[in-house]
Amino acid sequence: MDQSDSVPMVFECNLGKRRRCCEGKNEGKKGVYNSLDRISAMPDEILVSILSLLPLKEAAATSILSRRWQYVWMSTMVLNFDANFDVGSNICRFGALKRKLRDLESGRYVNWVNRVVEQHRGPNIEEFSVCFQLNDRFTSSIDKWIQFAIEKGVTTLVLKFFSQLDSASLNFYAFPHKLLGLEKKCLYSYIPSLRPCGYKVGFQSLKVLHFQWVDVTDEVLEYFLSNCAVLERVTVYGTKSLVNLRVVRPSAALKHLAIGACLGLQGIEICEANLVSFKYDGSVINLLLTNVPLLVEVSISYISNPRAFIELFSSKLSCCLSQLEILMLKITRADYNPKHVFPMLANLKHLELIVHADYRLALHHLTSFLKASPFLQRLVLKLDFIVSLEDIEKIKKAAKCPHHYLKVVEIVGYRARASAVDHILFLIKSATALEKIVIDPLRRWAYPYEPGSEELSDVAEAREHAVQLIKTKLPSTVEFVCL
Repeated sequence: MDQSDSVPMVFECNLGKRRRCCEGKNEGKKGVYNSLDRISAMPDEILVSILSLLPLKEAAATSILSRRWQYVWMSTMVLNFDANFDVGSNICRFGALKRKLRDLESGRYVNWVNRVVEQHRGPNIEEFSVCFQLNDRFTSSIDKWIQFAIEKGVTTLVLKFFSQLDSASLNFYAFPHKLLGLEKKCLYSYIPSLRPCGYKVGFQSLKVLHFQWVDVTDEVLEYFLSNCAVLERVTVYGTKSLVNLRVVRPSAALKHLAIGACLGLQGIEICEANLVSFKYDGSVINLLLTNVPLLVEVSISYISNPRAFIELFSSKLSCCLSQLEILMLKITRADYNPKHVFPMLANLKHLELIVHADYRLALHHLTSFLKASPFLQRLVLKLDFIVSLEDIEKIKKAAKCPHHYLKVVEIVGYRARASAVDHILFLIKSATALEKIVIDPLRRWAYPYEPGSEELSDVAEAREHAVQLIKTKLPSTVEFVCL
């Protein structure tokens, strides 16, 4: 991961080249150029803006072009230390390495970031983003990165760390209270500290915050939500110390909040907030939402759904269901309850459901959502299936449910199974205004996702099945797409 380990391809440009000026008798002759290296003559501010559009290693590579370019990259405003760690199967491959090799690669990555931080000359940065398997062994370096980001007035801060399922990896990096001017609670916390912290504290320009496998406490996260005046988007995924999160009268700029896989989380309270979207992925928790008039997008995905999930989600989101425009739910393992009065989703335009396609009453679930969403325009069904074919019951037919606004249906994770076909045929008959149906056999919501040879075979079979069977069932007015 060393900066010198990956040398980008030579740029196809003339940044470092200079052509002669034509003089005297050559002036005006066809085919003779009269140009200088005008890009290098531009002010530093413009060159820095150009380099900020490049990947970091490519920006650094411009230092070899000429003396003029030697130090320009050191003022780049976008520090995205992208090692393609979370792309494709790279995480799985890294996890398969021996412990010593993993530690070596992590150390190389940290050294790369340290060098760039030490060399940076610019007054400000727009983005500071790191993505690798790092834990509390690198606390000293990570603390310095965050302090650097604060001093440079960062607007986007991304710390995406990854965890291996072994004892060492559970030692998450803990966000330092001192960088926010907070004193971490301890036995003698009631004694006031007269010692200056020695840090510039606060994130006055922060707009986007993304923590993954970074341990944060209630106090730290609530500080960000209440004290960062321009903070718009917050994502926290995988933390041990978040217990009861209160988002009560946060900064007015906060529009998007996503919380997931927080191991000790017991409850979230959101009150008097200008949130536009809220996403939660994890264990069942106490969820309280009140006075969120701008909330139009909600995603709820429990790791292990209670059987009464539909009733639970209806009650927890009762204050905002009628205003939602986008709703994403995981309803696998949820029982269909014919006695439950399904809430109206009067403004819903986009619905995504992760469903057990083999569930006997799966179509009844679908009917409930269609009836409750009269103006729905796009439906995405992500299909899970029972592994053992012996346990599959034939799904029960549901009464026809005419829907006059649904235009696009997308089936993700499609397989050549009767239950998948039943879902599609039901929707074709119900959606009277259907314009397009998209079939995608890949399970794109699974992450990290690396299909094995057996699954790739299933995907190929599913594509062929969809083209041969589903396409023939569609009216000529409906566009068919198979990815």
